Amino acid sequence: MKDNIIIMDTNVLFAGLYSSTGASFQILKRLNRSEIKSVISTPLLFEYEDVLKREQTILELSHNQVDVIIDNICALSDFQDIYFLWRPYLKDSKDDHVLEVAVASKTKTILTHNIKDFKGIEKFGIEAITPGKYLEAIK
Repeated sequence: MKDNIIIMDTNVLFAGLYSSTGASFQILKRLNRSEIKSVISTPLLFEYEDVLKREQTILELSHNQVDVIIDNICALSDFQDIYFLWRPYLKDSKDDHVLEVAVASKTKTILTHNIKDFKGIEKFGIEAITPGKYLEAIK
């Protein structure tokens, strides 16, 4: 984890926007300060947008605020094209696109609250880790 480049699962983004007291919020702060770098793909970005707009009432965000957040994520992240699909690979096929961006970008760390959904990714040299454990590891 010495390179501080991550793939951020949607549940980490949601948690960071939902509560300012947890590790996910600290990840977003570090991303904003360029202390860590996130890699995104088109499918991952669309998932971010879909979840945030669907849950904007819970997050107490307006449609425009969600758009600003998505724009900021785009500005703060590296974009990765996906040329090869690894589907189906994961237990939850809705997470395959997260694995695909990690493989394509050679990113070694996926931040997620659903570690069990990423079982078997170590075959690709990738680790799924919670935001809290990641923060401990990079201290």
